[in-house]
Amino acid sequence: MLLAHTPSPYAFQVDVDTTVVVPVLLLLYLYAFGRLGAPRWRVACFGGSMALLGVAFWTPLHELGLHYLLTAHLLQNVILAEWAPLLAVLGVSAPLAARLARVRGFRLVTQPAFALPVWLGNYFAWHFPPIYDAALDNQAWLIHVEHACYFGTGILVWWPLLQDVPRRLASGARAAYAFASFVLAAPLGLLLALLPAPAYAFYVHAPRLWGLSPLTDQQIAGVTMASEQAVVLFIVFAYWFRRFLAEEGAI
Repeated sequence: MLLAHTPSPYAFQVDVDTTVVVPVLLLLYLYAFGRLGAPRWRVACFGGSMALLGVAFWTPLHELGLHYLLTAHLLQNVILAEWAPLLAVLGVSAPLAARLARVRGFRLVTQPAFALPVWLGNYFAWHFPPIYDAALDNQAWLIHVEHACYFGTGILVWWPLLQDVPRRLASGARAAYAFASFVLAAPLGLLLALLPAPAYAFYVHAPRLWGLSPLTDQQIAGVTMASEQAVVLFIVFAYWFRRFLAEEGAI
């Protein structure tokens, strides 16, 4: 009976909200580009961010995550909370960043002492089993709130690392910030990988695919999440740490 009411795991079903949000973001970016300009590499970064949102919501990854596999859903969340925001922030040109920095409250929400705790709190809160299951059980609205929170807090956490306004962090401070982001976020994926039982009732009762039990699915999801964060944040950390050493004359 469950399978009869569950979409095909390999269906390309366009998410309605994202079909509106992505074109709106692109139009706003093109408007800003027409007025303020931007280097081609920044335009490519922003385009890559929107393409990642398309992958997250317009490919079978969306159906797999919302109805079948925790691994697919965590990958979708990683795209929303880390990869797509990273490229979106890289896509913001210096003139556009300066305009945004003048928005009331922007200086507060993009300072590391605010952005990092909010990003971490958002990540951990949505992975708390009752909230996680509630979002999956309320796909008419709550799941969309979750996705918006991931992308929004992702923008905040990347901003101090990749932009110079409303404050320019020293290279050493950026390296420390990236390292702290990994150290504080890593326990979530590791916890999911090490738990002896499935954490989320939704996926215990979901149709099984590829012979994966709920616990194996969770273990793969946790390892994948922790590994992804280690790679991405280490690359960012290594870049800024090398810059710091170069500025100090150590290399």
